[in-house]
Amino acid sequence: MLVLLPPSEGKASSGRGAPLKPESLSLPALTEAREAVLDELAELCAADEEKAREVLGLSEGLRGEVAKNAELRTAGARPAGEIYTGVLYDALDLASLEPAAKRRAARSLLVFSGLWGAVRVTDRIPSYRCSMGVRLPGLGALGAYWRAPMAAAMPEAAGDGLVLDLRSAAYAAAWKPKGEVAGRTATVRVLHAPTRKVVSHFNKATKGRIVRSLLSAGVAPTGPAELVEALRDLGYAVEAQAPAKAGQAWALDVLVEEIH
Repeated sequence: MLVLLPPSEGKASSGRGAPLKPESLSLPALTEAREAVLDELAELCAADEEKAREVLGLSEGLRGEVAKNAELRTAGARPAGEIYTGVLYDALDLASLEPAAKRRAARSLLVFSGLWGAVRVTDRIPSYRCSMGVRLPGLGALGAYWRAPMAAAMPEAAGDGLVLDLRSAAYAAAWKPKGEVAGRTATVRVLHAPTRKVVSHFNKATKGRIVRSLLSAGVAPTGPAELVEALRDLGYAVEAQAPAKAGQAWALDVLVEEIH
């Protein structure tokens, strides 16, 4: 099972660890593309703070993020699972998982990123600020930039099992499963059961809980249909829609009674 996650806008500090080694990151086919984004982002932020803030869409209160980006090559690095914070990652709470569940997380979780393309939660990265919606002056819109590198790297990463896609739309734009991979991919919406409306903040929390439940239970569904049964066994109310034709993903709705 491969679980595709969005990153978080807010991130923990880099700390005092050894600096980034781009060649050590997972999905080595992305190394060249990562280096290009890293170089342009760091150079932009070191050269012109106001322009960088405009490009990154940062408010005055987030001015410090520009300086952080300028030092990406020398900043300390920590496992990505410690860097990403926010609602989904708080609910997932990787640090408190049992050892076996942590090993499953290391194998199965892949976090998409405007800067890195995608990383495993064990990959050591510095704290940064660069969403997939950013348009860099040289490389252009990152969602479009990453499509070719991700198309080359992701089929191997996806393997031959279930792909559980929990990404937001901006990050889903960087790679869309195709062909037989799409047929074993499941996307998830979280709906408030009484109203059938999509929840926002609580969508992230529920997705974090779902991933934690799967990792903790040690279940490894091989396809979307098995995933539906596994989630129901774990206490989730799930409605599933199989694809109408080949080359499309399954669509799962997880229904929540209480928004919390």
